[in-house]
Amino acid sequence: MKSDSSEPGKVEKTGGVIEDQTTVAPADDPTAAPVTVVDPRLLVREEGFKGYITEFKRKVKGGELGQIPVVLGLIVIWTIFQAKNDLFLSADNLSNISYFMSATGMLAIGLVFVLLLGEIDLSVGSVSGLASTLFAVFVVDHTMNPWLSLVLTILTGVGIGALHGWFFAKIGVPAFVVTLAGFLGWNGLMLWLLGSSGTINIPSDSGPVHLLGQNSFFMDQAIIGAYLLAGLAVVLTAVGNFGEQRRRRAAGVPFRPTTEILLRVGALAVASFLAASVLNNASGVSNALVIFLAALVIVDFVLRRTTYGRKVFAVGGGIEAARRAGINVPMVRITVFAISGGFAAVGGMFFAGQTASATLNAGGGNTLMLAIAAAVIGGTSLFGGRGTVWSALLGMLVIQSIQTGLDLLNMNTSIQYMITGGVLLGAVVIDSISRKSQKAAGRG
Repeated sequence: MKSDSSEPGKVEKTGGVIEDQTTVAPADDPTAAPVTVVDPRLLVREEGFKGYITEFKRKVKGGELGQIPVVLGLIVIWTIFQAKNDLFLSADNLSNISYFMSATGMLAIGLVFVLLLGEIDLSVGSVSGLASTLFAVFVVDHTMNPWLSLVLTILTGVGIGALHGWFFAKIGVPAFVVTLAGFLGWNGLMLWLLGSSGTINIPSDSGPVHLLGQNSFFMDQAIIGAYLLAGLAVVLTAVGNFGEQRRRRAAGVPFRPTTEILLRVGALAVASFLAASVLNNASGVSNALVIFLAALVIVDFVLRRTTYGRKVFAVGGGIEAARRAGINVPMVRITVFAISGGFAAVGGMFFAGQTASATLNAGGGNTLMLAIAAAVIGGTSLFGGRGTVWSALLGMLVIQSIQTGLDLLNMNTSIQYMITGGVLLGAVVIDSISRKSQKAAGRG
């Protein structure tokens, strides 16, 4: 089907799909003959497999690499460590990776929001350590109900983040400075609360601590638990995709073909049930991993499907444009830092669950750097306006795989730091090159 080049924006129907073709003159030569611009999503429907290849090439040339680099990097990392030690891809080791990545991963989820604004939050490590300490003080020193203590702890994290956001959005203090001050100040408060002993042991039977312990599994180690989660993920994905297809068809805009949806759902089903089988060969799916994945799904929905999420991307893409669009920029900034503080507090509870205690090391060391690295390595841009919450999962898989693999090889911690630093630098370089390619293609 050909469009009438004399009628820009003419809409025609082909096979039930609304096709929008617009004629424009090349930007570098206004006198040249106009060319037809077709919504690239329609290539798949009209050209089949060739359409996928064409669309993939278009994205690569335009710098839209998505999650491809990190997935390829993860495959390379797993291949190398498996070749060095055949225990790396064993069920028990993969189970350990999935459990220990959850705590820092929670911090990375909150940081994704901040990075989408093009800002940074240096306080998340200290806030997580303070959160675990506050929980221990509430439960041990004041004999408070553990679940009430959990709520108060998370609200404290949210309040701390909102305070940072207020100084940034209302007073004009750079985010780097105000969160650096928080990094120092909240760490000092944690040390003061811990006292001379430096440790507060939390009863292992305390609700949240027991729930997040390494030996606590979804549905009490029942094999059906892992497969139930895998099946739920597949069903929700299918319902969501077909629902979106129905809405887009009704609205008369391009939609994903049924074949593509089935391929996506099928690929997810294979990956989900394979992961469930591997984890069942170990001890099952840990509660920490289940909560981490649930948080990813919820936050992904908020960022991609709600007005608030679109506002976050808009502010990150351009503050002045967001203001002109009527977005309350200070409100978005304050709430984003509040979200970051809340997830830092939740991450602190995960750390407490791992050790059943609050210690000087909680949230310290390289926790902050690893959380930032996870978000960036996973594909969230440091320059703002581009990224996905799933980058926290992919980035943590990369980092935790490196740490666990080097531990199996008895490598020194210094080697871990150097390799992780190199991977982080590579991710930022790819992001920078991608942005330049997008600008060159007119989409920057």
